[in-house]
Amino acid sequence: MLEPAVRIPPHDDTVIAFDRVSVIRSGNFLVRGLSWQVELDERWVILGPNGAGKTTLLNLAAGRLHPSRGTAFVLGERLGRTDVNELRTRIGLSTGQFGERIPPAERVIDVVVTAAWSVVGRWRETYDPMDTARARRLLEQLGMGALLDREFGTLSEGERKRTLIARALMTDPELMLLDEPSAGLDLGGREDLIGRLTELALDPDSPAMVLVTHHVEEIPPGFTHGMLLREGTIVASGPLGEVMTADNLTKTFGVALQVDRFGDRYAARAA
Repeated sequence: MLEPAVRIPPHDDTVIAFDRVSVIRSGNFLVRGLSWQVELDERWVILGPNGAGKTTLLNLAAGRLHPSRGTAFVLGERLGRTDVNELRTRIGLSTGQFGERIPPAERVIDVVVTAAWSVVGRWRETYDPMDTARARRLLEQLGMGALLDREFGTLSEGERKRTLIARALMTDPELMLLDEPSAGLDLGGREDLIGRLTELALDPDSPAMVLVTHHVEEIPPGFTHGMLLREGTIVASGPLGEVMTADNLTKTFGVALQVDRFGDRYAARAA
């Protein structure tokens, strides 16, 4: 079933506006007839099983994919009718795949400051002292202040994730996209990162945020909305408390689940 249409074109506070968007590859729908709207002050989490379309949706929001069908606006620009290179400078994107492109010997401070030039690996380019100061502030905010001169390849997985988030924030983006930021972390690293993402989510000066994850336990407090995806279509979407129910998650993951809520955190297990 197609989702109801959203208002197109979006108004000034609308960050993402997808209207019946589909992405088709080799005759297969990765995303099918999906409508979604994100406002400036919202923090969204997207959950679903492998192959549900989460990464495809995030790549659309990042301007790295164009829809095969439907209409997609990001930051007021219509995909397919705008300069995506300019658009991408307004979007902060943190993914594990990007981390694999960073030279292991790159200093932590340089991993972040090079975002100002949209390059990976510092060479002969020069940076304004204000850029360096901003990179330092962001790293300190994310608990990396003591590791500015460490080589990226020597960091723990949690430290790498925090460095990449600082890099994504370097250009003061209007939209922040986080692709499974807690993947590969141990319990301590996960909880530390969730705490720092909570601070970002609760900061009214932070950009709109979209976080992709497989696990309800990884939803940071402060996130306001949720979307559940299965086979490229929306199972449920809206305010987080209304979406994260046992019935919705059971439909999404195809197994009977029980959902518990502890304050602002969620946990799920087989019913």
